[in-house]
Amino acid sequence: MTVTLPWPPKELLPNARVHWAVRARAAKSYRRACWALAKEAGIVAPDSERIHLFVDFVPPDRRKRDDDGMVAAFKPGRDGLADALGVDDNRFRVHPYVADEIGGMVRVRIAEGP
Repeated sequence: MTVTLPWPPKELLPNARVHWAVRARAAKSYRRACWALAKEAGIVAPDSERIHLFVDFVPPDRRKRDDDGMVAAFKPGRDGLADALGVDDNRFRVHPYVADEIGGMVRVRIAEGP
């Protein structure tokens, strides 16, 4: 199962210097958007105890970014996926990958595993 999600807002980056309320609004909005797109895609939770998320970060431009910053900015999106699947996100095992292409999206492939 694969779902394509929007690129996280810049306010969610760990190094962003924004007011906490601005960050909270961005996180809530991004979480809700990821939940809606996952529901629309019709993804369902695998039966296994662990759920592997193969997350392909496709940056919007060629600027250099840290992969750990992208993973941190995606946390509300990950929570939205967990909400859509009806599972606790502690079951997720995340495998991040930074793509060489440009596109401004996050592709997530969901698989069950040990």
